[in-house]
Amino acid sequence: MQYTSLGRTALKVSRLCLGTMNFGSQTTEEDSHAIMDEALDKGINFWDTANRYGGKAGAGGTEKIIGRWLAKDKSRRDRVVLATKVYGDMSSDNWPNYRGLSAKSIRIAVEDSLRRLQTDYIDLYQFHHVDRDAPWEEIWQALEQLVQAGKVLYVGSSNFAGWHIAKANEAAKKRNYMGLVSEQSLYNLAARTIELEVIPACEDYGLGLIPWSPLAGGLLGGVLQKIESGRRASERIQKRIEAHRDQIQAYEDFCQELGASPAVVALAWMLENPVVTAPIIGPRTMEQLTSAYDALELHLDADAMQKLDEIWPGPGGTAPEAYAW
Repeated sequence: MQYTSLGRTALKVSRLCLGTMNFGSQTTEEDSHAIMDEALDKGINFWDTANRYGGKAGAGGTEKIIGRWLAKDKSRRDRVVLATKVYGDMSSDNWPNYRGLSAKSIRIAVEDSLRRLQTDYIDLYQFHHVDRDAPWEEIWQALEQLVQAGKVLYVGSSNFAGWHIAKANEAAKKRNYMGLVSEQSLYNLAARTIELEVIPACEDYGLGLIPWSPLAGGLLGGVLQKIESGRRASERIQKRIEAHRDQIQAYEDFCQELGASPAVVALAWMLENPVVTAPIIGPRTMEQLTSAYDALELHLDADAMQKLDEIWPGPGGTAPEAYAW
């Protein structure tokens, strides 16, 4: 396994991040535990979850599955860099302070996550979304207290715009506080908007980028090959296929030339970007987990990167040059 620092911190995390959103919704608890066993055995030490995840198990269900796995062997906890999130509505009867980023909401959410995860600290506590009603003075005061209490080690964001990152970290700087160390964004070959401003903000403020949906919901996972072999695509995926069929076909043909699966190429493309800490792989099955390992060994040269850029063009660079002079 390969490891790197999370942004400007000294924290070492694996180049692949185990996403757990499917645990409890599409993957049984038994299979989820087996996937975590395999990931840890292969050296993946970076786990991502959120208090809202759970699917059929209900909000918080995924954290409970992880907690029961951690409880099986107490030595696992310090080997894993555990990341979870706060923001989503956790109330079953619409109480107002069970969502958002007020100091009270954060306090309630972190205590609940710690209880479900069966741990006394969270390595990376991430804001799942920006809360436009919460002032940063309030947010950072709440997080400083949690860090001082040893309940949170690092703080990250998710789904932030570039200016949100700047605003958050400038407010933290005034308090002599470390601020955000990572950003989790939608990013893949088919969705490159964050190259305009989010990635430059991450570079400037020293945030590690943790891309979610690196396979574009399956679009970059060899979807045409799977359909040809007899597998059916959902109606949602089918619509996206029809909108991008020519690009997908060109992409899958090029992956065949490279001698690698489309999913592996999509992950390897991200790993070539020095701002990317680790793409989040969210396996439903053991096969999906183990197939991702090959991305660590695939190096894409300049010609391959240029070809992928031609098939899946980005916004044209960073702002403002991408749309102005």
